[in-house]
Amino acid sequence: MSADRPFVPVGCAVLTVSDTRTLASDTSGQLAADHLVAMGHVLRDRRIVVDEVEAIRAVVRGWIADPAVDVVVTTGGSGVTARDVTPEALAPLGTRHIPGFGELFRWLSYADIGASTIQSRADAWVCEGTLVFVLPGSTGAVRLAMEKILVGQLDSRTRPCNFVELLPRIRGEAR
Repeated sequence: MSADRPFVPVGCAVLTVSDTRTLASDTSGQLAADHLVAMGHVLRDRRIVVDEVEAIRAVVRGWIADPAVDVVVTTGGSGVTARDVTPEALAPLGTRHIPGFGELFRWLSYADIGASTIQSRADAWVCEGTLVFVLPGSTGAVRLAMEKILVGQLDSRTRPCNFVELLPRIRGEAR
């Protein structure tokens, strides 16, 4: 991190994909939201939807269209079972895939859970200028992604580069 650069807060939204969780029982979504707020970002919205492609897509599509939302973090629905449809729901909304996010997540996760990490389909996209990150639903996985990847990449002071400083260029805005 570079102390000579200011922190730039961004608008964030957190979506938990689950057939069983409620806002009261959703420790993973709460953990992601807590990390974002603790960093200094603005939590614009937090919701839970069932594991259904159109339900997931509708919420995220709304956030992509909202100029106050720069970053979307989803938890859940990223495994390999029939009900895990978050990547399928979000991939068509992506304008640029960020494969390095999932690759790095699985590499870091290997230290915690070994080869079981291959069951994760954690992923990320730029969707019309909004950064969208797909995390597994476990609290441990969310903690890993937030602390080892997103805390730094969503901090404008991180060197040599970070997503926040790239947002204007991602959106095609002048520097």
